[in-house]
Amino acid sequence: MDVAEAITHPAAEVREVRMSLSPSRAGDFQTCPLLYRYRTVDRLPEPPSPAAARGTLVHAVLEDLFDAPATERTLERAVAMLPGQWAELLEEEPRLAGLFTPEQAAEETAWLSSAVELLGTYFRLEDPRWLEPADRELRVDHVLESGLGLGGIVDRVDVAPDGRIRVVDYKTGRSPDPRYEDKALFQMKFYALVLWRTRGVVPTLLQLLYLADGTVLQYEPTEDDLRGVERKVQALWDAISASYDRQDFQPRPSALCRWCAHTQHCPEVGGTLLPFPEVRIVPVEPAVPPG
Repeated sequence: MDVAEAITHPAAEVREVRMSLSPSRAGDFQTCPLLYRYRTVDRLPEPPSPAAARGTLVHAVLEDLFDAPATERTLERAVAMLPGQWAELLEEEPRLAGLFTPEQAAEETAWLSSAVELLGTYFRLEDPRWLEPADRELRVDHVLESGLGLGGIVDRVDVAPDGRIRVVDYKTGRSPDPRYEDKALFQMKFYALVLWRTRGVVPTLLQLLYLADGTVLQYEPTEDDLRGVERKVQALWDAISASYDRQDFQPRPSALCRWCAHTQHCPEVGGTLLPFPEVRIVPVEPAVPPG
């Protein structure tokens, strides 16, 4: 899951961009610098998709499921939570109502059924009756010595009695080809880096649960791994900062272009590049320790 790094001030036509990165925004820049710009600086709207909405719905159910007593954390209870959670999401994000018209009731029913299948896969991978997460939907933040802020939201953090930490993320899509596992794990290593820097403990295990195909991807990070991630995110920000200085975020064509919501503004596919707005980079204030 992610947070926005940019704030738009329409009256002044100035985009204030925090000197910060999240796994999603870092991934955007690596995928396509122009995509990063349109999401972070211009903040162009993107239409909701059934797949993304289903992912949000399943995440909400798995988060709130742990509010129930351990013995009641069953598949049946999780499935029963879906309609209520969907109603809450519609209230929070009214634009999601446009995913299905009244005439598409059958499609909406099939869509909800696919969420049931994802929950069923989750229960085959884990038994939540035996888990007591330390944190769910945990906001993590850290500011590097360079002033670069790192932040994001972790699906779940488990802490063993001996202090070992497991970081868990739910994915409602399919697991990646082994050639792309490193890219998938970057998000988890990013979170592990922030947890290490804020808690002083390297997480023992990073775990991705892919609910579309029932695959579990695990990784045991080391301090050297996480120092490498720290260098990588700093290098990414340096490249982003240079793009701001040049006012130039180049498109990077790939197979992912077919799913991009901004092709009308991409010169690589015949679109018209938007004028670069005035941008102000805003430093991130380090968090003040409690007490």
